[in-house]
Amino acid sequence: MSLTEAEALERLHAANHGVLGTLHAGRGVDMTPIVYATDGLVLGSPIDRVKLKSSLRLQRERNLETDGRATLLVEHWDPVDWSKLWWVRAELRWLGDESPHTEALSQRLAASVEQYRDEPFASILTFEIVRATGWSATGSGSTS
Repeated sequence: MSLTEAEALERLHAANHGVLGTLHAGRGVDMTPIVYATDGLVLGSPIDRVKLKSSLRLQRERNLETDGRATLLVEHWDPVDWSKLWWVRAELRWLGDESPHTEALSQRLAASVEQYRDEPFASILTFEIVRATGWSATGSGSTS
């Protein structure tokens, strides 16, 4: 069953990780698993100093500078009970480097992810949630 936008947003707000799609000019869609937090219709994903990476300047940031559109897919899979399956797709617009929501998003990330308790963020990518759609095997209700 299709979810209403309110139901899709509720599931998006209840989750904290998904797969972010940005657009690379040469090869097309780049998909990256991310952790995120929301503050109303703003979503933030940290560029952290916890995980090893070759640079704090990530490809997704370079992609967003070229095309500020992104999509986040959040889903729940149960291999035994397919009545629990659901997904939400959020259409996002990158807000750039400066956002008044950064502090609130940083605090929410620190509260929801143990590895982020000390807020080890190089930066936080912030997005406006433009639209949320979704599907659930059972329609409204359960987010588990």
